[in-house]
Amino acid sequence: QVQLAESGGGLVQPGGSLRLSCAASKNIVSFDYMAWYRQAPGEQREFVAVITSGGSTNYADSVKGRFTISGDNAKNAVYLQMNSLKPEDTAVYFCQASGARAYWGRGTQVTVSS
Repeated sequence: QVQLAESGGGLVQPGGSLRLSCAASKNIVSFDYMAWYRQAPGEQREFVAVITSGGSTNYADSVKGRFTISGDNAKNAVYLQMNSLKPEDTAVYFCQASGARAYWGRGTQVTVSS
């Protein structure tokens, strides 16, 4: 059973930055890709960013140019650097690892507010 643990969320002012981490209990190169999703109150979970085992990345239009996804194979971790945060980025952020099946973490809360 694969376990994913997100951390790094918190309260930040608009324009600020946060770095989210996702620690995996298994070597991340064994997954086809790892991704970040988010879910705001009353909304459906939405895609944020993805990184493949080959290092390719892709982003939702709403975060392009502000968020950066990266991975550290040695630490079995994936990160999401979030800059120029906006109130509409407020959500619970979830890490996903996908291979033969998809695994999810429990999420970390990000609140952008003055």
